[in-house]
Amino acid sequence: MISGPSGVGKSSIVEAVLTATNAEFSVSATTRASRPGETDGVDYFFVSEEEFEAMILHDELLEWARYGASCYGTPRRPIEKSLVAGHEVILDIENEGARQIKNAVPAAVAIFILPPSLEELEHRLRSRGDTPPHDVARRLSVAEAQIGEAPDVYDHLVVNDDLETAIRDVLSIITYGT
Repeated sequence: MISGPSGVGKSSIVEAVLTATNAEFSVSATTRASRPGETDGVDYFFVSEEEFEAMILHDELLEWARYGASCYGTPRRPIEKSLVAGHEVILDIENEGARQIKNAVPAAVAIFILPPSLEELEHRLRSRGDTPPHDVARRLSVAEAQIGEAPDVYDHLVVNDDLETAIRDVLSIITYGT
């Protein structure tokens, strides 16, 4: 699983890892509404609150958490199917979900992507152009908390101060365990 704060380059790293390996991406379930351009079953499995509650009740999620007004979780069946087929599975997950996965599957490898600094992370968030100014401060606060917890949750910490180097580091961890 690969985690990191918003704006750290996690999506770019995950995309590169998926391209370079036979790994498959775990599609999460969510109760939030889809955004323009998102496809059900590709970006997320978009489900109702009732469907999500049923998934919890029937132990169909490896992990789940509520963020704001929406729930997010990792459906169990697609991951089990991929693992049986011999594929690595990449999860893009938050700290609470990572804890739950590590408890359920201790052998899972957990990687946290760090920014070179909070100042650089703020610069990246502002320069993306998709984060409203009032949201930047909230995301930085969340990032600071996530970074503080990371050493206790993750097996590996990778600083993304250069994207190609960070990609190589993550691929090395996935391939060789280092």
